[in-house]
Amino acid sequence: MNKPIHGEEINKILLKPRFKMEFNESQEDILQKFKDNINDVECKYCSKQSGNLIFLDVPKVESHFWSPQLQIEVIKNIENKTIVKGILGPKPQVWTFFMFIHFALALIFIIDFVLFYVKWSMDKDYQIYKGILIVIPIIWITMYFIGQYGKKMAYKQMLDLDNFLMRTLHK
Repeated sequence: MNKPIHGEEINKILLKPRFKMEFNESQEDILQKFKDNINDVECKYCSKQSGNLIFLDVPKVESHFWSPQLQIEVIKNIENKTIVKGILGPKPQVWTFFMFIHFALALIFIIDFVLFYVKWSMDKDYQIYKGILIVIPIIWITMYFIGQYGKKMAYKQMLDLDNFLMRTLHK
């Protein structure tokens, strides 16, 4: 992961790198480019399209837990330009799982903090609650690094999807 996606340094940190590009072509022309490239017999990417949204996945043979998905939105601008926005990130199932864990940790943290405060204010033993308040942020930080590890494992596939996107857009 030496080079961030689309040269934006923030994308080195984000688990789901984002980008935005402007084109002078019409929305329909850009969407047609994607349809043509995806329907090509040499195209190895699985794809779904719904209106102006396109989802690109790596082939099932190469797919693993950390495999990315490229979500592209083609937006018509009022200045007769077309904006292509994209997010490269884990598949929705993986992302939802990570968000569920984060939400559960936040809920446990809040409940534990309330119990800690109640025990502390009543001069009762609160050491276990204090320990949990220390452990949960460590788990959160660990989760971030696990996500970065997954991003590193999927980096080559992310570059492949990004290269396919650029070849398609600049045809």
